[in-house]
Amino acid sequence: MKNFNINKIIRPHLLSLKTYDAVNPPDLLSKKSGIPENDLIKLNGNENPYGASPKAIAALKNLPMHLYPDPDQIKIRNAISKYTGLPIDNIVAGAGADEIIDLIFRIFISPGDSILDCSPTFGMYSFCAKIAGADVKFAERDSKYDLDINEIEKNINKKTKLIFITSPNNPTGNLVSYEHIKYLLKKEILVVVDEAYFEFSKSSVQNLVLDHPNLIVLRTMSKWAGLAGLRIGYGLMHSSATKYLMEIKPPYNINVAAEAALLASFEDVSLLQKNVDMIIENRDWMNIELNKINNLTAYPSFGNYILCEFTKNYSKTVYGELEENGIFVRKFNTERLKNSFRISIGTEVQNKKVLQIIQKAMNHE
Repeated sequence: MKNFNINKIIRPHLLSLKTYDAVNPPDLLSKKSGIPENDLIKLNGNENPYGASPKAIAALKNLPMHLYPDPDQIKIRNAISKYTGLPIDNIVAGAGADEIIDLIFRIFISPGDSILDCSPTFGMYSFCAKIAGADVKFAERDSKYDLDINEIEKNINKKTKLIFITSPNNPTGNLVSYEHIKYLLKKEILVVVDEAYFEFSKSSVQNLVLDHPNLIVLRTMSKWAGLAGLRIGYGLMHSSATKYLMEIKPPYNINVAAEAALLASFEDVSLLQKNVDMIIENRDWMNIELNKINNLTAYPSFGNYILCEFTKNYSKTVYGELEENGIFVRKFNTERLKNSFRISIGTEVQNKKVLQIIQKAMNHE
């Protein structure tokens, strides 16, 4: 039917949904800036500047691409079990932690339910909530971007089904206290703790999942292991929740390349940890140097990134200078972060170049 109007059968609440603000790949950034791809410094996606493990790269050769992967993820979940110390029955792997988030919404959230978002934070939670037709309540963080328990309490009501908490928080870098998570677990809601940057902080609540059916912990291989392009993450949870996620996930959601790279990465943890240690060292150095610049506050971070907050309108000037030099960082459109941007930690050479350009731009103001 040529004149069929597709909008008539789309769920009404999706007609006005805005696309998630994802980062562009290097080739598009190159076209946008006119700078050759090899000369770009891409620090807007919290990607690992050192890349994947050599063992992971080697594992991608001669894969059985003509065969479907294991729907039960046995090898993957066993490897994650060995790494985390949790039983296989408490583990589900996804095509990135994003897929686990999507599965959580599919299982637990109905249209009209309410979720709590501790803003500013990772935008995927509220995006998935809108797709699900859920109501998003925002419990704003305090002046230092720490979790505000009083704000959370104010926003919990009979329709509240779950709360998302990121630790370290993206983009601010804060850790959430163990006591706050234990307190929230006493509520009649699902508590999802996103530990995507766990390897950079070593702070976790994973030990609580065995005794708390209302806790799910998210992890990813994108950051510490450098596998962002292969999309693989996992959730740690009570076995009663694992059952449902395993039942409704797509049967072959982890492709053979992602599986091979994950297994090889867990065989090369010592090398990957050295890369993490270098990122932490560069992050802490960068934070000190940035805070020497007038009209700029670099917040302490336990992730692989730093949130830079500028007085007045300096952020636009500095962002423009960085972009002109082929350096891409993450800016935000929200009112609270309109004068801020997030810098992913790169190599030592990249970080020094970024710092030099920021210093120069601020000195001209």
